[in-house]
Amino acid sequence: MDMPTRPRKMAEALRPDRKADILLAAEKLFAQRGYHAVTIRQIAEEAGVPLALVGYYYGQKHELFQAIFAHWNSTIEERVARLRAVPLDAKSPKTLPAIIEAFIDPVLRLRASNEGEYYALLVARELYHATDETDQVLRAYFDPLAYAFIDALHLTLPQATRGQIAWVYQFALGSLLHHISDMRIERLSKGQNTPADPAAAVLLASFIVGGIRAALASAAAAPRAPSSKPRAKPAAQASAKSSTPLSTTRRPKP
Repeated sequence: MDMPTRPRKMAEALRPDRKADILLAAEKLFAQRGYHAVTIRQIAEEAGVPLALVGYYYGQKHELFQAIFAHWNSTIEERVARLRAVPLDAKSPKTLPAIIEAFIDPVLRLRASNEGEYYALLVARELYHATDETDQVLRAYFDPLAYAFIDALHLTLPQATRGQIAWVYQFALGSLLHHISDMRIERLSKGQNTPADPAAAVLLASFIVGGIRAALASAAAAPRAPSSKPRAKPAAQASAKSSTPLSTTRRPKP
């Protein structure tokens, strides 16, 4: 009887497509169930590979999680490249829409593709949860992206503070993530809309641009609210109080 040899079995197990299958299986399960609800064994079963092969290619589960974002880092690079191509002219009304298009278009295109669907859903679902795993991913991949867009928005909208720009960036991000992950729109529209429809890109971009402009205009017109932080006492006042002679302090009556 002709029995397959061990080297042949190993070569079969280490086919390049097996590594890709593991990554896709992890994306799918993490997106559907969440990082902490998925085991390495479940990922191996979904990918149709031996359990040991997951660890061979990717190490521990948190390393596999980070490998997903490393694999799709080209999407982040595309968004930054498109941003750099935008002339940051604060006087032009076209600048802000161009920045927002650079921010959302690659994500919407990825969400509409078969190969990027689970990754887009994973980003929308998992990065909202404050865990050590997601914090590492945010700092390594998404914080540099956020800084680049916040810097560009601040140059384009110099009348706003850096803090206000950071807020409207987060509001824009929330709109984008909700759009690519929401499944209720078909029911709420009574069948007129489909989830994550790329045709909604123009509407989404206009919504974000209009929201940013309106929010910053309202903030500029509103009276400044008092700071919630306690004010530090002036140095001279503090020094005077500390140097008050003990003899001038009021003593309790006997």
